[in-house]
Amino acid sequence: MEKKIRFAIIGCGVISDTHQAQIQSIEGAELVAVADHDEQKARMLAEKANADWYVDYKKMLERDDIDVVNVLTPSGLHAEMTVAAARAGKHVICEKPLDTTLEKARKLVEECRKANVKLSIISQHRFDPSTIQVKQLIEDGKLGNMVLGQAAVNWYRSQEYYDSGEWRGTWKMDGGGALMNQSIHTIDLLQYFMGPVESVYAHTATLAHERIEVEDVAVATIKFKNGSLGTISGTTSAFPGLSARLEVFGTAGTAVIDNDILTNLYLKDVPSNTSDHYSVQSENLANSKMNQRGTGATDPGSIEGNSHRLQLVDMIEAIKEDREPLVNGEEGIKPLEIILAIYESANTGKPVEISSFAEFKKVNF
Repeated sequence: MEKKIRFAIIGCGVISDTHQAQIQSIEGAELVAVADHDEQKARMLAEKANADWYVDYKKMLERDDIDVVNVLTPSGLHAEMTVAAARAGKHVICEKPLDTTLEKARKLVEECRKANVKLSIISQHRFDPSTIQVKQLIEDGKLGNMVLGQAAVNWYRSQEYYDSGEWRGTWKMDGGGALMNQSIHTIDLLQYFMGPVESVYAHTATLAHERIEVEDVAVATIKFKNGSLGTISGTTSAFPGLSARLEVFGTAGTAVIDNDILTNLYLKDVPSNTSDHYSVQSENLANSKMNQRGTGATDPGSIEGNSHRLQLVDMIEAIKEDREPLVNGEEGIKPLEIILAIYESANTGKPVEISSFAEFKKVNF
């Protein structure tokens, strides 16, 4: 019988239910322990999973029957806890973002390499069927040369959401607002499709919430290294919570993903229904309907878990095959770098070149 891959969770907040459920849905995977500084949260999740619980996560890491640790704590603790897990010889799945600064994120990746453990950063939408299809079309040249990419996340978070935890809406622990916490997945897919970013120019503001340090609305223009252009807009002020939308346009086609569903796909190599040069009609090859399946537009606890499951399976396969996870540490740095450059641009009022942004600084854990 093949050995089970045993998981542990650090951080028993909102997203932990998704991770717990998906781990337990995978044949050959087992959740054996959870940890949270809040004893009640740890107990509740442990009872649900029939697992052991800890208040001190470092004590949990001393166990020799844990293969993978899922770090699900506030963003500002990710590096500290991931490094501790790596030094204990555990593979790590870390929720987005890697951490709140590039220095800590890069140190995190370095420490996992040094400990020879595998690191996967949650970017579950890379595993969506819509993402896989569009990425393949781009790689096959079906969309031609990329021209424009537009990411818009029009979500809503109430004041009560931010008031529910002292860490929420703070630079130190949340690392940012509508972009860092809510829009990061769509920003990741934007650069995944369009290619590396050369520069950004941005504005951010806090307009609809009180008692938060971070932005609840942001806009940015993007220049990609391949010469194409883009825009990013994100908010947690779009009552009652609308869609996350990603549009990519190439010289040979267009693709639109709305709420994780490929809703529009047009390719020039598909014959047109008309010979009129001024009125182009083309078949929508997406052949799908928009729906509002667990997107997190209003409630982060409603996020559907199937794509998380696929990313967990990828980590299990990476361990068994001794290969890199599909979304490794270096991939996790990319959207973080873009978002932090946007914040820098908003603070300085100037464009920011990604290549010259934030030199690596020594960070000790």
